[in-house]
Amino acid sequence: MSGPGSMLAQPLQRPSAGRIAAYLGLLVLGAVTGLAGALVQAGWFPGGLLLSLAGAAGLFLGGARAANSRAGAVAPAAGWMVAVIVCTAGRPEGDFLFGAGGGSYLFLLGGMALAVICATLGLGRQPDRPDVRLGK
Repeated sequence: MSGPGSMLAQPLQRPSAGRIAAYLGLLVLGAVTGLAGALVQAGWFPGGLLLSLAGAAGLFLGGARAANSRAGAVAPAAGWMVAVIVCTAGRPEGDFLFGAGGGSYLFLLGGMALAVICATLGLGRQPDRPDVRLGK
């Protein structure tokens, strides 16, 4: 067999500095989207919930397509999850951002389901040689 062998047998390489910066940017965008969604979903109940979930799905799938990898969906999903978990934590004074209604649970569970779906639909590693059959 000529060449370096199977792509699965090759060691993983560290991403470039530009790709790391893009993932960090997606992480911050995910946190902003999670915070905005937490505020919007309860404010305009049925429409706000749909709008916040559509924004999260667009960011997750767009990140996967822009980065051409599954990590492009995982980075904003991680930022979204951290922001939403921070918003659900109550304060000692008794203040909280999420109510105990069904819309809040739909936002939490729907966002997590969308993150998993978009990370699964994201593109995996494909070899760039023309003599392989993957991706045809």
